[in-house]
Amino acid sequence: MLRSSLLILFLTFSAAASAEDFDYNWLSFGYGIIDFDDINVDGNALGIDGSFAFHEDFHAFASYSTADLDFGVDATNFDIGVGYNTQLSNVVDAWARLSYKYVEIDVPNFGSQDDNGFGFGVGMRFAATEQIELEGAIEYVDLNDSGDETALVLGGLYSFTPAFAVGLFGEWGDDVTSYTLLGRFYWGQ
Repeated sequence: MLRSSLLILFLTFSAAASAEDFDYNWLSFGYGIIDFDDINVDGNALGIDGSFAFHEDFHAFASYSTADLDFGVDATNFDIGVGYNTQLSNVVDAWARLSYKYVEIDVPNFGSQDDNGFGFGVGMRFAATEQIELEGAIEYVDLNDSGDETALVLGGLYSFTPAFAVGLFGEWGDDVTSYTLLGRFYWGQ
C-alpha cells in the first residue's frame, strides 16, 4: 500500500512538473549560520558560489565563504572543481562532483592555521513543480591535517522567474551543522 501511494505521488509530481533541462549556469549569494559540535562554537557566514556548464553533461564550479565565529575566530573556505550531471527523467537530474578544498582559521592570539584537501559529492535535483526544486546530496571532505567529514545536504529552491530563485539549504555533518539562505541567479535561461 505504501509503495503504491508513493508511486502515485511520484507520477502526479512527474506529470505536473517538467524541468526540461536543469540549469548548471548560476551565481548564488548566501547567508548562513554554522555550529561546530565538538568545540561548541557557532557563528555567521557570507558566501558566493557559481557553476558554469561547459558541456551538456559537465560543469565547473567554485565557492568562497567567510565566517565570523564565537571568540573572535574567523574562517575562510574556498573550493573549485568539476562535476558530471545527467538527466534521469524530465524531473530528476543526478550529479557527481570532485573538488579541491582550502580552509583557513584565524584565532586571536594564536595566529592562523590553514589546510587543504579534496571533496567528493553525489546528489539529485528534483523539479517538484515548475517553481519548486528540491535537492539532496551526500558530501565527503578529506583535509590533509584536519581529518575528514561526511555530510547530508538537503534543500529547496523557489523560482520567482526563470532567472532568479531563493533557497534554503541545511547541511548535517559529523562535526558541523549549517543552514544557508541564498539567492540564485541563472544566466542560462
